[in-house]
Amino acid sequence: MSNLIQLNTTSSEPIAKIAENNWLTIQLPASTVEARKQAGKVVLFKLTGEETVTDTQIADTVIPATGKMIVPLSVFIARKEALLSRITSGEIGVWLDTHELLSDLVKNQPDLNVLPIIAVHVERFADGRIFSLGTLLRTRYGYKNELRATGDVLRDQLFFLKRSGFSSFLIRADRSAQDALASLGDFTVPYQGAVDEPRPVFTRYNRAV
Repeated sequence: MSNLIQLNTTSSEPIAKIAENNWLTIQLPASTVEARKQAGKVVLFKLTGEETVTDTQIADTVIPATGKMIVPLSVFIARKEALLSRITSGEIGVWLDTHELLSDLVKNQPDLNVLPIIAVHVERFADGRIFSLGTLLRTRYGYKNELRATGDVLRDQLFFLKRSGFSSFLIRADRSAQDALASLGDFTVPYQGAVDEPRPVFTRYNRAV
């Protein structure tokens, strides 16, 4: 069974459903550069301006000649000219890690809505930057198309990812998408305003005097 959950756009249907994944996510080749470590553990955050992908990885990334592909941000930027016809025809989307800068994507693709899909990959579920990135893409940058959460995506996060503007969720392979689907109904009326409903609850309901 597919592990992709897709939000529905019609109010007459359930809020979301399990759907087939029609996009192939292109991965970077493994790097031979030793990861920086701190206190014996691989550092999970990246500093602004720090190079995290090598030129060799970008050059060696294999992109099939046909089909719908989600390519890494670094590959999209470096090889955009070669991909231009496929970008125009809606066959190319982009994925980025949470430590990468949205400004790099916007600088190289000012009209983000040319891209039919943008995916944000979260390395560890405890990394909250994915929520900020989703919100920024929907609000500051006006992205309207499919916004997908990938990586260490777990059941308890789906409701809040939806509130942050995500419209599809690729659940971790060892978890049940059916169970995760049910989590979107865990809460009925959110108090705070967010991407999916900008108005806070006190502006949505009139109290009788």
